[in-house]
Amino acid sequence: MNQMRVTGMKNSSFDPISDFAPTRRQVLGLGVVLAGAAAINVVPGVQLLASAQAAVPPAAQKIADHFSSVKSMTGEFVQFGPKGEQTGGKFFLERPGKIRFNYDGASNFRVISDGKSVVILNKRLKTSDLYPLSKTPLKLLLDTRIDLSGGRVRSVKEENDLTTIQLADKSVFGNSRITMMFDPKSYELRQWTITDAQGKDTTVMIFNVREGVRFSPDTFAIDYTANRELNTKSR
Repeated sequence: MNQMRVTGMKNSSFDPISDFAPTRRQVLGLGVVLAGAAAINVVPGVQLLASAQAAVPPAAQKIADHFSSVKSMTGEFVQFGPKGEQTGGKFFLERPGKIRFNYDGASNFRVISDGKSVVILNKRLKTSDLYPLSKTPLKLLLDTRIDLSGGRVRSVKEENDLTTIQLADKSVFGNSRITMMFDPKSYELRQWTITDAQGKDTTVMIFNVREGVRFSPDTFAIDYTANRELNTKSR
């Protein structure tokens, strides 16, 4: 699994964004992976913990607890698809369960979770795809508490510049998994990678992050009526 390594980006000036419009599959790779793909085996080569009950390293637990304590954050993101496709924009996160990605470019993509559902909007093509949050790896990222128990931890790697924690929950979203990378000193999230059941990675790097922010009530609102109308017309 190829990982994009990033350090020290929180307050940096970084603008590699091209006017690339992500395909639906690439947006799905950001965190909306359906459990129906569970029949495909996990990609080999990932170092697993010795057993489901293996002790989680203290450093990983401290990072998880710190990240769980961050109730809201906003910033910019860059997304790399499985073939190196690149796009980006702004993101907004609020626990529990809420996140929004506003993609740059003419496609006008929006990915919004309201705590129950995740919607993928393409205003240019007038499409609206709805998924249950509970069936996506984003659920592990957005929970009130980052839960490392119950065999969810697949691997923990501690290095001088990054601590990498990989989580999976086969009963929820099959063989997909999420790998999160944190600064080992500040415990700040730097990036995450969603690996789908076919072993393809989508990496999201975040920067210029601000924590403890407040959002307007409609930031994470999903228009369920519009979703039904768009999907009714498309049949």
